Amino acid sequence: MKSQFRSVFYLRSNYINKEGKTPILIRIYLNKERLSLGSTGLSVNVQLWDSEKEKVKGHSAEALEVNRKIEEIRADILTIYKRLDVTVEDLTLERIKSEYFGTSDTLTSVMELFEKHNSDVRVQVGITKTVATLQKYENCKRHFEQFLKSKYKRTDLKFSELTPLIIHNFELFLLTVAKCRPNTSTKILKFLKTITIYGQKHGFLAHDPFANKRFHLENTDRGFLTDEEIKNLIHKEMASPRLDLVRDIFLFSCFTGLAYIDVANLTEDNIVELDGRKWIMTKRQKTNIATNILLLEIPGMILEKYRPVRKERKLLPVISNQKMNGYLKEIADLCGIKKHLTFHMARHRDFYKRQIINRLNCLSI
Repeated sequence: MKSQFRSVFYLRSNYINKEGKTPILIRIYLNKERLSLGSTGLSVNVQLWDSEKEKVKGHSAEALEVNRKIEEIRADILTIYKRLDVTVEDLTLERIKSEYFGTSDTLTSVMELFEKHNSDVRVQVGITKTVATLQKYENCKRHFEQFLKSKYKRTDLKFSELTPLIIHNFELFLLTVAKCRPNTSTKILKFLKTITIYGQKHGFLAHDPFANKRFHLENTDRGFLTDEEIKNLIHKEMASPRLDLVRDIFLFSCFTGLAYIDVANLTEDNIVELDGRKWIMTKRQKTNIATNILLLEIPGMILEKYRPVRKERKLLPVISNQKMNGYLKEIADLCGIKKHLTFHMARHRDFYKRQIINRLNCLSI
């Protein structure tokens, strides 16, 4: 049965303030229950109050302003009711009151849980979490929102509606509608599971929607570049300065084994000289593990090449990973490389082979 909700504005009958006005109070009704929310913070002369229309009589500036605020309060409360009516199983007037006054700390829906979890991750960025981790959770949230809209024409789910069937349908959505690869879909589901575990630990979610769910990651060959392809990259004349930059940063990653984010984070402070040799000393952002890498000839030459354009002590002018991969496709075409060239591929070779290539006199930037 559809719930009946309404709000009523009325005057306090036993009080008149120093200005000769009476406070306007508000009461809310849900089916046969009622609850006072107390004063609206507004007051009016008793003679000017229209109890039937629940507004101030006349068209004075004061009357218009009070009536505007009354309608604003009414709209705010109605919005709260409509939202909670969708997400809360047994909605009560006390819950509506708590939401209105901002005193509720109870979560009742999946999207509220997403917001709470991701907010907690956000404040830990730079301390125990990385920006990349936050982005992955936000990506999971975005996919789930799209799934609800596409499959159910909904914007949220009650916790009781988050069932194994929903998880199954979400996985199908990722594979068929979102066109995610199987491994990508699995990783997104794992992020959602982490969020539901968070909800269970904090007492928001009473059940495990992933019960008996098994995850499977397929072994994939991301591919790698051969020594000849690396040589071709080094010697190829690039068509623009931007492609030249992307090529150089890609090669720097090839010879150092550093991931995109670790290359982007490098500053002059990460170069340390010991016994006449230069080393890259940094921490992997993904694992927070310290790593020391001997700065070989080719990556050293790349760093020197971009020394004149350094900003904020950053060693290299790294652009976004997305743009980087876009330009790498162009570079692959220019070099006749028939592989799907991505920045991640730079790390998919034996590092010691890179050292051998680095020593070859025929290679130069």
